[in-house]
Amino acid sequence: MKIDYIFMKYSLKINTIRTVDELEGSWTNEDYAALLTKFDYADADKLKENELKEYLFMAISDFEPEEAATIVLDYKLSEVLTEGQIHNLSHEMQREKVSENYSDILIHKDLFDANQLLYKAYNGKFPNAVANVIGFEIVADEPEETEITKEIVLQAFNAGLSDRNLIVRLFKDQLEGTVEFQEAEGILWDLQNKGNNQYVVTTSEKWLNKEDFTTMEFKCEVTPFIGKPEEE
Repeated sequence: MKIDYIFMKYSLKINTIRTVDELEGSWTNEDYAALLTKFDYADADKLKENELKEYLFMAISDFEPEEAATIVLDYKLSEVLTEGQIHNLSHEMQREKVSENYSDILIHKDLFDANQLLYKAYNGKFPNAVANVIGFEIVADEPEETEITKEIVLQAFNAGLSDRNLIVRLFKDQLEGTVEFQEAEGILWDLQNKGNNQYVVTTSEKWLNKEDFTTMEFKCEVTPFIGKPEEE
């Protein structure tokens, strides 16, 4: 067997870690209007754009929490979840943060958005989940290094994380590049390239907190997964 590993070296600095309870742009005015219709509000098309969210919250509060949760989840995730899964989640999300605990990591962001919409509509009947928005600078030692991906970001963060961090504990092989890091897409909900080596990622507080970092500035070596070894 022949295994060719690629090692990439970076210097990384965490600039900001900001906690938020909703993500900008997760719900559009078109979403609010569509949901108003699903919550039996007939005149959504007559509302001004700045009224849609307020009226949606009032419409939601007229329903029982589990019924409202079913409607919102169906709107957001009907192409991913079965009717039975949505029914179960509509009950579970009143007791626990499903955006942190649900088995499918890839839909955690959608569950977060649904949970926070319901949390605010009911003024606290659902658990309050939060996300962390992390701004950082990452500079490659070699200028021709590959594009910064979610996988590379998590592998780079690994050098500055405590051994107690959940990503470090659960995804050792992925962080070392020996296994494809498919979960990176669900762990990091968003990755923005701001230019000049500046990036911003959004994730659940479950995965990354300020306390998880042992240092805010460090050097790291990344080994991206390159596939199965070739047979000689």
